[in-house]
Amino acid sequence: MAHTSPQTLLAAWNLRPIKQRGQNFLKEPSTAEMIVSRSALAEDAIVLEIGAGLGALTIPLAQRVRKVYALEKDSRLVKLLKTELLVHQCNNVVVLCDDILKVGIDLLAAENKCPLVICGNLPYNISSQILVRLIYNRQSVDRAILMFQAEMARRITAQPGSKTYGRLTVMLRYCADTAVVANIKARMFYPKPRVDSQVLAINFHHDLQYPARDEALLFQIIKAAFGKRRKTLKNALSGSQLRIALNNVFAEECLQLDATTAQHLLEQAGIDPQRRAETLSVKEFVKLSDCVEAHVI
Repeated sequence: MAHTSPQTLLAAWNLRPIKQRGQNFLKEPSTAEMIVSRSALAEDAIVLEIGAGLGALTIPLAQRVRKVYALEKDSRLVKLLKTELLVHQCNNVVVLCDDILKVGIDLLAAENKCPLVICGNLPYNISSQILVRLIYNRQSVDRAILMFQAEMARRITAQPGSKTYGRLTVMLRYCADTAVVANIKARMFYPKPRVDSQVLAINFHHDLQYPARDEALLFQIIKAAFGKRRKTLKNALSGSQLRIALNNVFAEECLQLDATTAQHLLEQAGIDPQRRAETLSVKEFVKLSDCVEAHVI
């Protein structure tokens, strides 16, 4: 079937990409087909695609898996997307005009009686929010195949001690491993973005190597530690307010850390209070979190 470029398609529908929404459309079907091929998706997989756009990724996904939920927030594109899917006879796609930050991931997984595979080309400005949401909903997500701007991909795959190692890196490493699927040049998109992109496979673990006793507390500590990343851990954590769940699930304790307490808890966890957040491994963050929880309980 002849391929129609995104520029031609948009012009035919009297539409233009919205820069603020990070709308950059893949130009070559072969690129999308390569991504889907390398993703090793099972034939019975249920995929939730973020930002289906003009269907460049939706179509090869639909040809590979059992069902695709094509999520597209921009209502202007929905009719065009449905038309493209009809032309390519993709009858296993459900188009949803919705926001990934609001859609019920757990409800879709429950409806299909299996965890979802999340796919998509993520807008840079909400990539972090989407990843955090997937982490919190990971019981309903098997894995994610996501395209990021190169800078964001470097942050996700960073090693401890590097400048790009941050809150998101630690949260993901706590519950998932990542692998590079493909590098995509900026020229493969219309309109052309300023930077290249990278596709990552994120595989969520349901049996954690270092499970925290209070996961919500762990994530609070990670956030506080990186909130003032240029400061030592002792100073970064000083003044933090941490909410800790008690044995009664409906009760929690609020702990206000002062400098003395922060130093004591860091030393108890075997961590030098003068270190900075970017030097800590996931295991060390979990140990610190467990020490904080034990201090309150």
